[in-house]
Amino acid sequence: MLQAIGGSVPPNTDHAVSVSLPTWRANVAYEEGEDWVISKMQCGYPRFFVHPSIQKLVKEIIQRVGDQETETATLFASLKTARICHSFITSKVSDEQSQKVRIVNFVPSPHTEAGSTSITSSLVGVIYPKEFASIAKQVWQHSGNGISSRRGEFCLRALQDGFLVEEKDSATAESLSQRPCKGPRRYQGRGSLSGAAWGTSTPNAPSPAPAATSSVEDGRDYAQFIEERFGRNLSAVYAAQAKMAVRKRLAGVLTADVELSEALETASSGGRVDDISEEDVLLYPSGMSAIFNAHQTLLNARGSMQSICFGFPYTDTLKILQKWGPGCLFYGHGSSEDLDDLETRLKNGERFLGLFTEAPGNPLLKTPDLVRIRALADKYDFAVVVDETISNFLNINVLPYADIVASSLTKIFSGDSNVMGGSVILNPHGKYYQKLKETYAQHYEDTYWAEDAVFLERNSRDFVSRIDKINSTSEKVSAMLKSSPLVKEVYYPKYSATRPLYDSLRNPNGGYGGLFSVTFHSNAEAIAFYDTLEVLKGPSLGTNFTLCSPYVLLAHYGELDWARSFNVDPDLVRISVGLEDLPDLRSRFQRALDAVEKVRSQGV
Repeated sequence: MLQAIGGSVPPNTDHAVSVSLPTWRANVAYEEGEDWVISKMQCGYPRFFVHPSIQKLVKEIIQRVGDQETETATLFASLKTARICHSFITSKVSDEQSQKVRIVNFVPSPHTEAGSTSITSSLVGVIYPKEFASIAKQVWQHSGNGISSRRGEFCLRALQDGFLVEEKDSATAESLSQRPCKGPRRYQGRGSLSGAAWGTSTPNAPSPAPAATSSVEDGRDYAQFIEERFGRNLSAVYAAQAKMAVRKRLAGVLTADVELSEALETASSGGRVDDISEEDVLLYPSGMSAIFNAHQTLLNARGSMQSICFGFPYTDTLKILQKWGPGCLFYGHGSSEDLDDLETRLKNGERFLGLFTEAPGNPLLKTPDLVRIRALADKYDFAVVVDETISNFLNINVLPYADIVASSLTKIFSGDSNVMGGSVILNPHGKYYQKLKETYAQHYEDTYWAEDAVFLERNSRDFVSRIDKINSTSEKVSAMLKSSPLVKEVYYPKYSATRPLYDSLRNPNGGYGGLFSVTFHSNAEAIAFYDTLEVLKGPSLGTNFTLCSPYVLLAHYGELDWARSFNVDPDLVRISVGLEDLPDLRSRFQRALDAVEKVRSQGV
């Protein structure tokens, strides 16, 4: 076991994106909410588990403006995203109950804004009765618009030190600033830009002890507050540079490993398609936020119409299309027969907002027929949105066939599994380009937290070289499993019936990616393989280390029969290959196969 149950993945990482669920039984217990797993959770995938730093911030806010016994809150970076949550909750409860749901806005205090040469942050809380928490959780999970753990850390300290105040109290903040305040407190742990973090890594750990108080001549010194917590390099200018470099990489302008300075100096010419630039790239706090906002933008740009979800999707994409707007037409197989049906509907006069698909899909790694989809979209007037998270743009280029390309930057673009992020890329040659640009200009908010942007940019500098190694290793490991009679099926673009479709999108030096799934001939064999495989185990993918999960259990535990109806085996094991040496990985997988063979020989 490389990490204990509930520990961060990767280990010793305060802002880890994954959490260790090292056995099949632990995954089931997590889904069942059993205490022996839940009580050990130090972290979790951020859209499914509220990070300890955010839990503390919620507690602080409720202590100030709520009822600790009956209320809780969900936190966002803007009024707009908070209002989406507020509207969703109130739409699910009675008119009388909806009166108990309210929005509280926290803003930088006047003396903070006046004296700041660095970074400021807003914070908005949707406060509601605790019994509505399961409703609010849907917004947090599906929309991906919630605040990040690093923003949560910052806002908690800013709130406690008087640099962030409730909006209605901002007029009196100057008087608060004259009171004695907590002096500087250097970070003691890991995770900040200076290599540390104040927060603890467990939900039930006590809050940090107060530092000694001291007086500041002109009230609380915000610049000092920033420096003490983040070092000298967290500034609005530095964060903007990091975002610019990320956007250039995503536009395809940068095709080699480069440092920040070189990235900023590279001319914005060339890329995925002619005439694209970083101006066609928008950043979001998560991949699901990118997809959620792509859908919202299309609704704003084209009006309220049903969407199409084509192919078996990542679960939250389908939920977004079903729960916001007028719903969707779902083609779970993503087959040519499904396209035949869609074409018949279109010929008969049905019209749609847009078609959302993944290239390839998760977890069966099937590739949609984007050429045919594009032709139908052009003929019958609907947009095409492609999620390229699994493949990444160095392997295939889907932009020529899409109006919008979305991606989770949390995955292979970052690799380090310690920061969330998402992106939307607009096709400058798309039919709706001008309208989408206008709509995004009107509605887009850059809520991507500065510190997260800095981490993402740093992590992505070696993106190109990492992809090459992961592609090569994945092909060899998947081939090893495919050749074994112990394995029922290997799902990988190279072995899929849709490989010709994938190859038609593949770049000259592109590979087949780092993700594949395997199934076995019995549940016992799947469990033996998973429990024995000596790699880190937990949700997420695209990490620089090999990561494994019983994906269908985690993503579709309450709808396993539904998943099975689309040929998705509930016992499927999904593997994301990392940067380990090939001989090492081969030996680990062989030991796992040996465990499967032992189970089979025993007739279990």
